[in-house]
Amino acid sequence: FGPPGAGKGTHAPRIVDKLRIPQLSTGDMLRAAVAAGTEVGKRAKAAMDSGALVTDEIVVGIIADRIKEDDCARGFILDGFPRTVEQSKMLDAELAKTGEEVSRVLELSVPDAVLTERICGRWVHKGSGRSYHVKFAPPKSLSPGETPGTENMRDDETGEALMQRSDDTEAALSSRLEAYHAQTVPVLEHYGAKKVVSVDANRAMDAIAADIDAATDF
Repeated sequence: FGPPGAGKGTHAPRIVDKLRIPQLSTGDMLRAAVAAGTEVGKRAKAAMDSGALVTDEIVVGIIADRIKEDDCARGFILDGFPRTVEQSKMLDAELAKTGEEVSRVLELSVPDAVLTERICGRWVHKGSGRSYHVKFAPPKSLSPGETPGTENMRDDETGEALMQRSDDTEAALSSRLEAYHAQTVPVLEHYGAKKVVSVDANRAMDAIAADIDAATDF
């Protein structure tokens, strides 16, 4: 759990390895259900084909189908869901049908200003996917003190111009963070102090990993 750029994708694999349970992304599950042609997958495809949003009911249905599979017998990690209190209540109700419940909510906490620096400094080479950062991992073409731009942000191997993703700009990030604070943070209040563990993710990687390890001892 955490805002964009907090490190969810970095730290989730550690928990997967430790607990030997799968990490479930709603996006991946949605695509798999559509490809498999399941009943709920057909409903999702119909919604997407018509240009409509996939409803919370459909997403919870896809999760319900996925967690019946053998690899979820010991548990699972949800990545990117729930994002709202309403989704949380629907998830709780679905899990309750089989006597299950959310056992831990792990929040990675990072100040907005730090996230802005992390995300808005990211540039990528479109052809290879190589990633750079103006402060933490600059390309050789960027001289110290220079303002980054397409002329001086070039891939180390090909010399081709780097690009910024449209959602890595300050304006886009600002709206994403607003949505996170308004809709997603109340989910933490919904699950309460007994289930929520907040980890300061604005520290060295080893320190963050140690706290996550302690929080996932069941």
